[in-house]
Amino acid sequence: MIRYQLSSESAKRLAECVKQVITKEYELFDFRRTEVPPLLLILDRSDDAITPLLNQWTYQAMVHELLGINNNRIDLSRVPGISKDLREVVLSAENDEFYANNMYLNFAEIGSNIKNLMEDFQRRKPKEQQKLESIADMKAFVENYPQFKKMSGTVSKHVTVVGELSRLVGERNLLEVSEVEQELACQNDHSSALQNVRRLLQNPKVTEFDAARLVMLYALHYERHSSNSLPGLMTDLKNRGVSEKYRKLVSAVVEYGGKRVRGSDLFSPKDAVAITKQFFKGLKGVENVYTQHQPLLQETLDQLIKGKLKDSQYPYLGPNTLRDRPQDIIVFIIGGATYEEALTVYNLNRTNPGVRIILGGTTIHNTKSFLEEVTASGFRGRSTEGSQVTPRSSSRR
Repeated sequence: MIRYQLSSESAKRLAECVKQVITKEYELFDFRRTEVPPLLLILDRSDDAITPLLNQWTYQAMVHELLGINNNRIDLSRVPGISKDLREVVLSAENDEFYANNMYLNFAEIGSNIKNLMEDFQRRKPKEQQKLESIADMKAFVENYPQFKKMSGTVSKHVTVVGELSRLVGERNLLEVSEVEQELACQNDHSSALQNVRRLLQNPKVTEFDAARLVMLYALHYERHSSNSLPGLMTDLKNRGVSEKYRKLVSAVVEYGGKRVRGSDLFSPKDAVAITKQFFKGLKGVENVYTQHQPLLQETLDQLIKGKLKDSQYPYLGPNTLRDRPQDIIVFIIGGATYEEALTVYNLNRTNPGVRIILGGTTIHNTKSFLEEVTASGFRGRSTEGSQVTPRSSSRR
């Protein structure tokens, strides 16, 4: 069974190509029959351009966003004072138990878990007791105890990675930046959002990359708002010296994933239950302010599992339809998936016994690679501060 995103011509073409291959190579797919056939769901990245633009706070996603993961390898060669043996490290859930157990946990929990591991070792070495109050203390401990470093190379690696993440968070003011990103992605208070974006654009600690990212999120959310202030924000970007490259990308992102091309509503809850969930989400307190956002994929798969995903938006290819709820689901995102969406799939698999979901895509994005994808797709944008964004067609759709 194949379903695809109706608003994406690319999704339809890929669905048809897969169907042709299955028909042509019938014997390859003539394996164990199940009561409910597996379902392939083909989506397009352009339906949710918000998710790949957000800073992340779970371990795997955060590492990819701030450091980059390439074939499970992390390049740490630019980390100040890095030792030779840690210039490149491998993060693999198959070979690294600590990573496997912590990859979906939030940043605060990671630091706490590393500290616990190191304190366990210290308890076995009472003469070597020392306080571990900060990331710097942990790094110093690892460097000062070669025996520990030899015995616990994995922990040494993660202390270094977490230490660099912590340094970047402070250097780039990412706690404050991320809080406003979450507001732009999850709330509908235009006045507050605009005020907070403008405030951060004046903050010298905010990089031009993060400044442009905030304006991109604003442009996507408030694209058709009656008080849209994008031209003024573009002027603010120019005045603070943000390069033309990043200013052009603001309009390019709207061309790529703006309201005209989306098949779903990214920002408005569709029913009372969704509105209630959003309300209570806002009451959970500061500890969750950085992880309020849920990718569109969460809602799409939730509806699919419940048998409520609309045929009008995600039609079946061919006359066949699935009468029963799907059990084996393969999701493929044209234009790339994200580790935040991988976390969504992990949680859905964990909370829905009997349902198995596999996530795939043309790549795994962080913000940098996503913006490269937008440019490579033919969306160049413009940096003119006073002009309105005019969507145009692309060969991707």
